[in-house]
Amino acid sequence: MVNSGMTASPDSLLKRLFSDRLFWLVLALAALVAWLPHSQSFFASLFPQLERPVYMQEPFAQLLWQHAALVGVSSLVAVVVGTLLGLFITRPVGAQFKPLLETVVSMGQTFPPVAVLAVAVPIVGFGELPALIALALYGLLPVVQSTVTGLQGVPDAVHQAARGMGMSAWERLRDAEAPLALPVWLAGVRTSVIINIGTAAIASTVGAKTLGSPIIVGLSGFNTAYVLQGAVLVGLLAVITDMAFERLARRLKKAA
Repeated sequence: MVNSGMTASPDSLLKRLFSDRLFWLVLALAALVAWLPHSQSFFASLFPQLERPVYMQEPFAQLLWQHAALVGVSSLVAVVVGTLLGLFITRPVGAQFKPLLETVVSMGQTFPPVAVLAVAVPIVGFGELPALIALALYGLLPVVQSTVTGLQGVPDAVHQAARGMGMSAWERLRDAEAPLALPVWLAGVRTSVIINIGTAAIASTVGAKTLGSPIIVGLSGFNTAYVLQGAVLVGLLAVITDMAFERLARRLKKAA
């Protein structure tokens, strides 16, 4: 006999789906990307002084994919490098480098992304690579800080209990420290990714194709419609990503 309490009916699944704000936001983003190329009359009514009120140089779906890919790769680099650096300076072997590393990473955060792009372009050229470098560097600080804060927030009693059980340093990190530090670490990753989503728009100034392309072209050509189209898509993508991280954090909390 099937336990009805263990399985959800199709009706209940549909009800949960249709009441899910994240689902509707993703649907809205997809619908907006599909509608914008056909929104000539709408934006012409809003901005009658513009000859070309809709950005048509590249498909919005392509720009969305390229923006998400650039953010994904740069964030992955920032998360991996930032986590490893945070782990290193919280271990006895790297504790002496903590002040220096935190100062260097903080200095990197104070430099605006445009300045990093300006330095990177003469070295690696135009395109996605200088943008990737700038975004990865800009996303390091939140990850390093959250890794250090999370690991240092593990109670001493946990460390002592783990040692008393005969755990090795790796086992203590894997089984005791990491699970307790995970929520704080995830908050730093969330901040890093959200920052990169907004900052990636600037990458279009060096030839990278992102959702910032309509914004940059619109600003240079005094086309407010282009700016609005790019900004709405970037903002919606950031909101969706933030809600996805919030949901992941809640599930990890329940599973803990």
